[in-house]
Amino acid sequence: MDILRESSLFQHLTQQSRAEAREEGLEEGIEQGERRSTIEAILEVLEIRFDMPKTHPLSARIAAIEDLQHLKQLHRAAIQAPNIEAFQRVLDA
Repeated sequence: MDILRESSLFQHLTQQSRAEAREEGLEEGIEQGERRSTIEAILEVLEIRFDMPKTHPLSARIAAIEDLQHLKQLHRAAIQAPNIEAFQRVLDA
């Protein structure tokens, strides 16, 4: 087993696996950061435009959304909706 661990091929594959894992973790971290930022942006728009408090039930629903593209669509809807009810209809769709 020690001979296998000392082989250059094994070491190369181990290093490659670690690098891939780091890169994958970094990408996931970036996406999660973007998700959190988008959620914060949505809630800020709703607070500014419609005086929606952070404790409003919609806040928890928005925070539970994992799909970044859906969150981006909701951000646009928050900016464009004429009122909170119209935004909620988009959220419910």
